[in-house]
Amino acid sequence: MKRLLAILLTLGLILSAVLTGCTSDGKKEETGEDAPKHTETEPSYGGHLVYGMTQDLVSLDPHESTDAGTRSVVFNIYEGLVKPSSSGDLIPAVADGYEIDPSGTEYVFTLRDGVKFQNGQEVTLKDIEYSFNRYAEFSGENSAFVKSVKELSFPDEKTIRITLAEPDSEFLSELTFAIIPNGNDPNETPIGTGPYMVSEYKAGQYLDLSKNQNYWVKNEPYLDTVRFKFIADVNTAFTELQAGTIDVLNYLTTAQVEALKKSAGDEFRIVEGNMNLVHAMFLNNQAGPLSDVRVRQAICYAVDRDAINSFLFAGKSIIIGSHMTPQLPTWYEPAAASVYTYDVQKAKDLLEQAGYKDGFDLTITVPSSYSQHVDTAQIIADQLSLVGIKVTIKQVEWTVWLSDVYKGRDYEATVIGFDGKLNPSDWMAKYATDASKNMMNYSNAEYDELLEKALKAVDTEEKASYYKQMQMNLAENAASVYIEDPADFVAMNSRFDGYVFYPTTAWDVSKIYQIKGK
Repeated sequence: MKRLLAILLTLGLILSAVLTGCTSDGKKEETGEDAPKHTETEPSYGGHLVYGMTQDLVSLDPHESTDAGTRSVVFNIYEGLVKPSSSGDLIPAVADGYEIDPSGTEYVFTLRDGVKFQNGQEVTLKDIEYSFNRYAEFSGENSAFVKSVKELSFPDEKTIRITLAEPDSEFLSELTFAIIPNGNDPNETPIGTGPYMVSEYKAGQYLDLSKNQNYWVKNEPYLDTVRFKFIADVNTAFTELQAGTIDVLNYLTTAQVEALKKSAGDEFRIVEGNMNLVHAMFLNNQAGPLSDVRVRQAICYAVDRDAINSFLFAGKSIIIGSHMTPQLPTWYEPAAASVYTYDVQKAKDLLEQAGYKDGFDLTITVPSSYSQHVDTAQIIADQLSLVGIKVTIKQVEWTVWLSDVYKGRDYEATVIGFDGKLNPSDWMAKYATDASKNMMNYSNAEYDELLEKALKAVDTEEKASYYKQMQMNLAENAASVYIEDPADFVAMNSRFDGYVFYPTTAWDVSKIYQIKGK
């Protein structure tokens, strides 16, 4: 009995850290709790928005592992039993509430009354079962999700019971996986329960969304239609923003912000937040000189993160030192950011110890569709030249980066930003020696052992301790050159308002509205 009580108490502490906005039974009002506070502008209903993005979508299949940009868009189409809110909570969606058994091994959800798919079909338990099994299949038999689940059952026509093999305090975040109709192939016909439905998709050109008239959240969304327009060249995208052919564009640099203010005046509003990314120069730990930890440490000392932050983001980014976002403070280890200071001489000394007194050649492969990655690579190239490392920057298209670098691991160094879910394992597990997403080819027995302990831990402090030790492990062994959680400057045509930042990947257009009278 004492053990059960301890598990219940610690699960409650963990969930309160992640689900601070929920009541004890996981219920929330369905009136759009993330709706912007309309203090200066009055929203109107209707209108059309063009949202610019510098890449195409990888897939409209919500169960497929894709990139942050794709996930940010499909966030508007699909929902799970729960979904993330802008405050970092996990709130009921297709389910209208849940309960967790005191043992921590049984999650019971109640299907929301009358929730419908975008085609008007009411969601049933058959759809839940199909989506659950499909997500498990895509996750893989060795995934944490599949290993955690012992049984899925349906005691009655409104109840979903998920029984776990053992308590797993991170499991709830897995249940954001999309609920789709039984037998549906979203690659052919994408159908979800989100605020917007797909009207038309033309690869390489645009994705058109229209308002879901069956959406269960009251008074959302505002806009009738939204177009995500794909513009591969970042300079062209900025030019289109200035010309007014797109209404919203993320990831502006400070130079672009200043240029926009000078050229467009009050025609645009700049919304500031963070990208909630681990922005880094990721290193292939098995590539030539980079296989020597002293070389990787030397590179960390040679990179001036503050200079990158100051030049590209006006000093508004958050400097980091490992693979965890500061937006998840329960799990974040701030000490990792202090492991390396900018020290050219120390970098030279380490390179000499490793046998590279005269430096070496290094290729940084970077996706051309993101200016902040290209600009960061160029700054790093200049900084590394001071210690004798001669850098070649190889710009590639996004699809090439995904196939060659991310999946093929055919690279030496790359500049990119990684996102993650609200559970810490989603950020950290990719460095496990045998992880399929370990594009860094990092292998460290101590790290693997800490991960196993973290996944099994129930107590919040104990779990956090393991994850923080893992962050220090990555920093001290220079698994990559961790730079910042970048500031995100979003330009929005002044006719619109309501942009909301999330601590996960989401461009939530259901909150954006056209200002009344404009």
